[in-house]
Amino acid sequence: MKVGFTTSFPMEVVVGAGHQAIDLNNIFVLNNSQELVANAERKGFPRNLCSWIKGMYSTISSFEIDEVIGIVQGDCSNTHSLMAILKHEDTQVIPFSYPYYREYDLLNEEIERLEKHYNTNRDKTKRIKEKCDTVRKKLIELDRMSWQDGLVKGIENHLWLVCSSDFNSNIQQYSEELDDFIKSAKSRKLKKAKYRLGFVGVPPIIPDLYGFLEEKGARIIFNEVQRQFSMFYMEEDIVNQYLRFTYPYTLEKRVEDINKEIELRELDGIISYTQSFCHRQLDHLLLKKYLKCPILQLEGDQPGKLDERSKIRLESFLEMID
Repeated sequence: MKVGFTTSFPMEVVVGAGHQAIDLNNIFVLNNSQELVANAERKGFPRNLCSWIKGMYSTISSFEIDEVIGIVQGDCSNTHSLMAILKHEDTQVIPFSYPYYREYDLLNEEIERLEKHYNTNRDKTKRIKEKCDTVRKKLIELDRMSWQDGLVKGIENHLWLVCSSDFNSNIQQYSEELDDFIKSAKSRKLKKAKYRLGFVGVPPIIPDLYGFLEEKGARIIFNEVQRQFSMFYMEEDIVNQYLRFTYPYTLEKRVEDINKEIELRELDGIISYTQSFCHRQLDHLLLKKYLKCPILQLEGDQPGKLDERSKIRLESFLEMID
């Protein structure tokens, strides 16, 4: 089966059971995203609703997804309503919850419930995790090449890391293509960036953001959530692996992780990206207070290129760093 999911979760369970795990976000944003959003609005989805929800809804029908795993705690609050609509339209939906207080036993129960649903077991899940971890070690090297060697552009870092949420639904092929990219990147020379930036928050819906910053002499060398999707922790136990995943839990661990990377990567500034109509916009209030770095909040709505106002704000932010 093609099993779609709304954000990163223990996809090793699905793959271990012999199915395809598909991150709906990646399929949405890497295809005709504007048309997918418009299609949902034609079905009655409101204009003032997050474009990711509308895009995922259209993706499910357009790409013939068989089942959907919706992360109903630890991600978007609109997922509950999306799953209700999908269920009404006879799409099989399975809820998955990250425990608010990071309890081991509760998260273990959620993973066991998935394994039971897909008629698999922890041994099979562990074997897929070990296979994934082999690829994740390569992504650690790619990420290091971004901030330490200056051999990987921000958009390249973003795409490789964000696509590791499902390894493009083919772990082996993804791994081989990653090998080729790392080999190629090690033999090239990139112009040194004047500004070393970090990107925090959900992956952007704006495709030319990274390219615009490169033109202005800035390079994003830290992609916070994308890096979290890559699961760099290398925990032997899959439960501990997903307990260390900062995105679904409280903000404190995210702040701790970001500040550590600000110091390690010697960042000059942070772009805090939020999606229109998203509850995570409130996170920016605390990020601005606790991050040890100049910070600019950038908001995206519909899929599309940077608007002129955002370009001016980004240029002003770089001037302020100077």
